[in-house]
Amino acid sequence: MNKLSIKSGDTVVVLSGKDKGKQGKVMSVDPKAGKVIVEKVNMVSRHTKPRQQGQQGGILQKEAPIYACKVQRVCPKCNKPTRPAHKLLADGKKVRVCKKCGAEI
Repeated sequence: MNKLSIKSGDTVVVLSGKDKGKQGKVMSVDPKAGKVIVEKVNMVSRHTKPRQQGQQGGILQKEAPIYACKVQRVCPKCNKPTRPAHKLLADGKKVRVCKKCGAEI
């Protein structure tokens, strides 16, 4: 199981590929595969057949997983892409910190 510095709910920016420069919220994380699903990024067409009576079939747009190494966390305070650092607080709690402005993420 790989460790990822990106968690669900984080805002990230895409560093490479067809969606380079796009920002979005992380919907889900798969640490075993090292992939994340980002809102409105890496959209693919899914051709679906109606499976039940009265169900609508057709072409649906959905997000596909993208490698976590291709996205970088955006700091909510300085709004810049950053690789989060880890810091221990006085009470022993571990938090993620922005390397550029020092704000707690």
